[in-house]
Amino acid sequence: MITKEAVIAALSQVEEPDLGKDLVTLNMVKDVEIDGKKVSFTVVLTTPACPLKEMIERACVTAIKHLVDKEAEVTVNMTSNVNSNRKDAKSVLPGVKNIIMVASGKGGVGKSTVSVNLAIGLAREGASVGLLDADIYGPSIPIMMGLRDERPKMMDVDGKGMIVPMERYGVKTMSIGVLIDEKQAVIWRGPMASSALKQFISDVYWGELDYLVIDLPPGTGDVHLTMVQTVPVTGALIVSTPQAVAAADARKAIMMFKQPQINVPILGIVENMAYFTPQELPENKYYIFGQGGARKMAEQFELPFLGEIPIVQGIREGGDRGIPAVVDDEPVAKAAFTELAQSVARNVAIRNANLEPTKVVQMSN
Repeated sequence: MITKEAVIAALSQVEEPDLGKDLVTLNMVKDVEIDGKKVSFTVVLTTPACPLKEMIERACVTAIKHLVDKEAEVTVNMTSNVNSNRKDAKSVLPGVKNIIMVASGKGGVGKSTVSVNLAIGLAREGASVGLLDADIYGPSIPIMMGLRDERPKMMDVDGKGMIVPMERYGVKTMSIGVLIDEKQAVIWRGPMASSALKQFISDVYWGELDYLVIDLPPGTGDVHLTMVQTVPVTGALIVSTPQAVAAADARKAIMMFKQPQINVPILGIVENMAYFTPQELPENKYYIFGQGGARKMAEQFELPFLGEIPIVQGIREGGDRGIPAVVDDEPVAKAAFTELAQSVARNVAIRNANLEPTKVVQMSN
């Protein structure tokens, strides 16, 4: 007869590839049920965007058939519970499990495009996601998310008036761009911009989120320091394009996060505008900005390389129309951003399992 103990023993031989431990030790196996030759159980993944879920499922079935009973009828229910490594007092964003900053050393590399499609990609995988536009002076998220003509509402939370973030494509979104006329320039000194961002943290009702994606402005200035000193950042994603000038500036962003007094983990590097693919020739790649600059930089700093995003007309058109590529019907861009979302989620899980707990950075002047 098949026993629960035998099933657990077999599953203890199945390793979670990223975390390097077996499913039983990681407490990922739940609700084991036996009915004659029928075996069913649930595997709780660390993220709904796990790119290895099918491989883990096959490994579970194989383990039961080889180690328990070759005639067993195995049903594996795959679910997820996004992990977090927050050990702070949770006085800010208490319902947010992971905070991901998207940064670049210079403007024009498509950082906001990556942020938008990453956030939606995570949401389409089943995660609860928020998107905060931290570019006070050049907010582009409202246009890209199709929110340019809408305004947020207010709600009362425990006697305090809170801003309700806009929601589109399953992503809660907030930007200075939905509070002011898009023709109006924001002419503020650094402290005013920093104060506004703190309000987006404290006065916006984000609720429960698996991931909050923060789209940072270019450079390494006031806003970046304000954010790491205000919220516990799980990790940073660095966006670059292939050419040497962009890579040189991206290195500065990497070095900022690696400063001992900041020490924010870097989840990886993504190369945007990596190659041109004509819509009518989806198999062709033209490396018009050079090739492999971001990949070489990742190797130099021993960081994960999270993939290449091509130059596709649909990406630009989708951003302008408020219909991002990951929800559009453009197959090349959609596939690239879906893979990016899965890679980022995977690296967040690895970071949470292996590194120090996330915390707010404490810096002296």
